[in-house]
Amino acid sequence: MKFGDYSKISSFGSVASFEAYAKSLGLEFPCDALIETGDSAPLARPLTVAGRVLSNRFCILPMEGWDGTEDGRPTDHTRRRWKNFGHSGAKFIWGGEAVAVRHDGRANPRQLCLTAGSQFDIAGLRELLIAAHRDPAAENAPGDLFIGLQLTHSGRFCRPNAGGQMEPMILYHHPILDRKFGISPDHPVLTDDAIARLIEDYVIAAKRAQDCGYDFVDLKNCHGYLGHEFLSAVSRPGRYGGSLENRTRFLREIVAGIRAEAPGLHIGVRLSAIDLVPFKPDPEQSHGSILGPGVPESFGDALPYKCGFGTNVDNPTEFDLSETFAFCRVLEDLGINLLNVSGGSPYYNPHVTRPALYPPSDGYLPPEDPLFGVMRLMGVTRAIKTQFPKMICVGSGYTYLQEYLPNVAQAAVRNGWVDFVGLGRMVLSYPELPRDVLSVGTIKKKRLCRTFSDCTTAPRNGMVSGCYPLDTVYKMSPEYKTLAAVKKAAKISRDR
Repeated sequence: MKFGDYSKISSFGSVASFEAYAKSLGLEFPCDALIETGDSAPLARPLTVAGRVLSNRFCILPMEGWDGTEDGRPTDHTRRRWKNFGHSGAKFIWGGEAVAVRHDGRANPRQLCLTAGSQFDIAGLRELLIAAHRDPAAENAPGDLFIGLQLTHSGRFCRPNAGGQMEPMILYHHPILDRKFGISPDHPVLTDDAIARLIEDYVIAAKRAQDCGYDFVDLKNCHGYLGHEFLSAVSRPGRYGGSLENRTRFLREIVAGIRAEAPGLHIGVRLSAIDLVPFKPDPEQSHGSILGPGVPESFGDALPYKCGFGTNVDNPTEFDLSETFAFCRVLEDLGINLLNVSGGSPYYNPHVTRPALYPPSDGYLPPEDPLFGVMRLMGVTRAIKTQFPKMICVGSGYTYLQEYLPNVAQAAVRNGWVDFVGLGRMVLSYPELPRDVLSVGTIKKKRLCRTFSDCTTAPRNGMVSGCYPLDTVYKMSPEYKTLAAVKKAAKISRDR
């Protein structure tokens, strides 16, 4: 199928039509015809997480707002987003925000950074979220909340300073990503001593998170950032590369440090459970600034492909769960049972990470109907949950389902595919979706994220992230016109 052949989700008109279209693609989504409400509804079924009973199955996923201060503190934009997390009604807040453990690990110059100077303000985000959740205007019972903070270092994708230039910190030289992002062959790799110091920074940040009142920290192992790159560092010599034991040493040493310095703090892992070879716009169908559909980067000289995790080494356009399952066994051995399943990287194969019909300005048109991407993530989550039934699995990739997100989410929870349904981009346009689904079993279609990718195109071009099409705060901002000009120059149209 070509891009123009993909049907828009909004065109189906009924659950039956959505299911029929999915089946025409060979996809069998779990999907309920009617959304249930009340205490017995699958999405309202209580589940105990780290000793706490959570009364619904919605989870808010971590996002980067690109709207902090230069020294890593939140701004009014950040605080408003966290209030919306509270208003959502979701009981599980997975990280809320990607927070760097030190300045040089920031993914952008306005990413939050957990330091002695920012700690008080980042603690305030949690308090704002709790207050918003308990606000009677939210029509939401207080109940238990389980709130985490995602700790990260951006590694290969560091852009910590004003101007946003890449300042990569890499573990090994990647035969495709080095070329794709202009990393020279003589660029230094992180030394084992530098890694040891970084582990200390993670432990310090985790202790600060605990002092801020957060229930858990997420050790980010996804999307091409440093934790994820460790998992593919097969070619790296020494203590942190080669065998899976060595490639998980970074994680294991951080966990040991946290358990020693912040006892009682729970730990979760957001994982790119699968990855594929990097993609690029098809040069034969790209003209000037007009994006073509995504095609794999040339990888013939990189076979067997040993620089991916959860990737088929013989055909890296396919995934392989053998090491993913081995990693989950490592988590079990560490006593970690909180797993948020994601995949790929928004920097080099965004259709794997967040299925969408419209690409960001630095991306490509979808190489497949995005429903394949949703099912890929759901199927991988189901496979992990089946193999590791005691693992609390939080799913990703649901936003593209739009009108049918509640129907699929309810069926997935009912059938045991996933424990919690994670929401990211959808919460930017429609933060009250969980509350509406749980209380009345219906949604407001005009609030739904249609995956225009403005929340990605904006920060890729130096603006704050938010829902520019639907959120009045962003739609009325000066950046709205700038964003429109960027999209026009990139020939990104919602009507293509």
